[in-house]
Amino acid sequence: MRMLSTLRHPTAFLPVVMSAAALATVLSYLAIHGPAPHPDEGTAAHVWQLLMAGQVPIMALFGIIWGRRAPKEVLLILGLQIVAAVAALAPVYILHW
Repeated sequence: MRMLSTLRHPTAFLPVVMSAAALATVLSYLAIHGPAPHPDEGTAAHVWQLLMAGQVPIMALFGIIWGRRAPKEVLLILGLQIVAAVAALAPVYILHW
């Protein structure tokens, strides 16, 4: 099985899409409100938290379902998912939110 055909399954691409949405949430919040920290967590922070936490069970399910079928592709896709998650985490940690 090829990596692209494995990546077409929802458990493979959904965490990457969720990371992209989390990153877009942070960037849009920064564009509107600026980088200054606020005393209260707003809607954007809660959406970001839900998107990031929601990826974990999907990634685990992906590893369980596809781990035996295509182990090489699974490692590559899990790596892609982790890179996407780190990209969404980076602005939050850089700005100390």
